[in-house]
Amino acid sequence: MQINYAEINRRALELMLSTKKHLVSVDDQLKALVELRVSQVNGCAYCVDLHTLEARELGVDTQKLDCLTVWKESGLFSKRDRAALGWAEDVTNISTVSDIDRKLKMILREFSEVEVVDLTFVIAVMNSLNRLAISFGDKPAKRSP
Repeated sequence: MQINYAEINRRALELMLSTKKHLVSVDDQLKALVELRVSQVNGCAYCVDLHTLEARELGVDTQKLDCLTVWKESGLFSKRDRAALGWAEDVTNISTVSDIDRKLKMILREFSEVEVVDLTFVIAVMNSLNRLAISFGDKPAKRSP
């Protein structure tokens, strides 16, 4: 079943999406990787499709996109990338993550407090959007070759 939540409450969705314009301390390519990884973790097909396209448009390396699900093992990601992706997974899975305080201290080795706050907002908004898309049946449209 599908419900068009964007049509039913466009204003709420627009306000949620408008948060992104206030998260300027984090590089757009890194934001794209984080949004895509959160969507992968949550299993949101619509958002994985959307954010893969956006990441490509922003110039994210194709090999990084191909290996994002195995980022820990790939060796393709910088120290900052790995810190952000680890934080994204920890925040996304917060109900099962132990010692979040220690993990916060770890990410603060690579990012300033302002960057960590902005990054966490990126993660939180993406988690919310994933939940909307999955709950209301969004699926990616088939793209033409």
